[in-house]
Amino acid sequence: MSWELGAAAVAVGMLIAVVTAPVGVSGAVFLLPVQLSVFGVPSPAVTPTNLLYNVVAGPGALLRYRRDGVLRGPLVRRLVLGTLPGVVLGALIRVFALPGPDVFRLLVAVLLLPLGTWLIIRTLRPGPADHARHAPSPRAVTGLALTVGVVGGIFGIGGGSILGPVLVGRGLPVAKVAPAALASTFATSVAGAAAYALLALTHSGDIAPDWALGASFGVGGLLGGYLGARLQPHLPETFLRLLLGTLAAALGALYAVNSML
Repeated sequence: MSWELGAAAVAVGMLIAVVTAPVGVSGAVFLLPVQLSVFGVPSPAVTPTNLLYNVVAGPGALLRYRRDGVLRGPLVRRLVLGTLPGVVLGALIRVFALPGPDVFRLLVAVLLLPLGTWLIIRTLRPGPADHARHAPSPRAVTGLALTVGVVGGIFGIGGGSILGPVLVGRGLPVAKVAPAALASTFATSVAGAAAYALLALTHSGDIAPDWALGASFGVGGLLGGYLGARLQPHLPETFLRLLLGTLAAALGALYAVNSML
């Protein structure tokens, strides 16, 4: 990989992470169209490359959140323990059942577009009841985390882009959800990247990640994630909710259009 391509990957990773880290999204989901359309990463190698980005970039935001003391609590544990087994199953599904990029894009669109739209509506037009009263139960959080782990293993997106809108839309504050979602994303990405590396040893095709490109994206994400996490306490809750919903809906719409082209 040329130094120009590497520098571009660092810049892309940093820009994405600065915007997404405050709402608990690693930014890997936004790398999918960039990898497929700009850098020409083949499918399904695009998925483990995304996971590699999460592994390298994750400690940036997590370090800042740890310094702020918000990485403790049951929500972090539930999300991590729920998503870990799911991501391995998702990796198997991705390699053996969903190798094509068209189905890949369509499924992302179906997941993210309604989630983002729902969160925007709930933020702009909240119901008369207190949102905190509708926070999901611990069992529901664990079940959601397991499901999102499977989705994250298939798409290489870590799951924060799905966990965030659902949990925030159910009444949890972004300041609580964001660090837990990023911790879950990091843990599942380590497990998912390892699963893909092992599958690459026994299965033909473009399964292994693009190591140089994924690491370059990750270095940018490492820097951008730290900056984004540092910005979060200074941003209003309503703005963060709208940002999270807008990011999810916009990306879902983009994938819907791309899947039809």
